[in-house]
Amino acid sequence: MVNQPFFNPHDGEMTFADVISTVVKEMKACPRDRFEILIGTDSSTSPSHLDLVSAIVLHKIGRGGRYFWTRRRERRSPSLRQQIWREAWLSFELAQHVIERLGALSFLQFNLEIHVDIGENGRTKELIDEVVGMIIGNGLAVRIKPHAYAASAVADKHT
Repeated sequence: MVNQPFFNPHDGEMTFADVISTVVKEMKACPRDRFEILIGTDSSTSPSHLDLVSAIVLHKIGRGGRYFWTRRRERRSPSLRQQIWREAWLSFELAQHVIERLGALSFLQFNLEIHVDIGENGRTKELIDEVVGMIIGNGLAVRIKPHAYAASAVADKHT
């Protein structure tokens, strides 16, 4: 996933390294501000394939934010359960790459959350315990709808 192009509405096409560099630059420029890095994935299906869009959102609390997204196309999942798990796993993997790159920069202070496109209403409610449990069990914070806007709004915008 990190070898695929990322996009930003203002900067256009970027590499993952460019995204990380931009995030670091933004955070260094405002050392007194609080930041969140939010990662979410959403997907859309066609008869033959699954389009998965993952987003990295840099939220400067109280001052807006920026986002970056990437797309991948895979063979369609046979079930909604597998599709949701694939979305969650891609977000988890992307979060691991972000943590790996930013972890060495101890002067940067931020909260990281994974946003999963599931919620109490609808067909995905039966997946909440297992998907949220996997993410929390791996030491990361997680949000579900309606608070999972990195997945349900930002990534969804590009599916």
